[in-house]
Amino acid sequence: MKQLQVTVHVDDNHAPEFFELLADSPAIAEARLVDWSMAASEQSTLLYTVDGDPTTFAERAANTAGIDSVELSDTTQGKTYVLVVIRPLETPLFAAIHRASTQAGLIVRKPIVYRDGTMSARVVGDAGALQRALDAAPDGLEVQIDEISQLKSYADDPVVSLSDRQREAVAVAFELGYYNQPRGATHEDIAAKLDCAPPTASDHLQKAEANIVCAVMDEFGVDP
Repeated sequence: MKQLQVTVHVDDNHAPEFFELLADSPAIAEARLVDWSMAASEQSTLLYTVDGDPTTFAERAANTAGIDSVELSDTTQGKTYVLVVIRPLETPLFAAIHRASTQAGLIVRKPIVYRDGTMSARVVGDAGALQRALDAAPDGLEVQIDEISQLKSYADDPVVSLSDRQREAVAVAFELGYYNQPRGATHEDIAAKLDCAPPTASDHLQKAEANIVCAVMDEFGVDP
């Protein structure tokens, strides 16, 4: 089973304003489409995370053709959830995403990343379905294939590779705010919750973080 890492470049003359607001706004460092409901033929609901200030995006996107509503969550550590109700078939770009997401034998994996004027995604499927999706790309879209690889097995999931104690340590650290900026907890705080010595808590976290970081770097084609 093949997985493609693709980057989509959109010609300025064909880029919908909604896309430009997400992918090429000086106020937004990065946006990610993290979940969606595309079962309905006329309307889809999209959930984004936005790293940056989404205010201008929300104000202008709500008045963009094909967009029915835009709703913002509270902003936490510079990131905001954005819930968008859209009529994807009214613009070629979103119609293409809609077709790919509903085509038999093909999965567009989450997230889809908007950054630096481009859109990046991972696509999984059989060779025929992948080729049909590429052939159906509308005018103004250049689909660049960055990598072709075999889909990794479930055993390659970094979370699966963690021991129970390592997962527990990460969960406790997250709950206590250890990964916040500034940190909301110390190794001593985590050790107290885990009922172990601080060096042991630190060892659990370091091993878990090393597995997760190596997996993430490998996903982007960087050797650990």
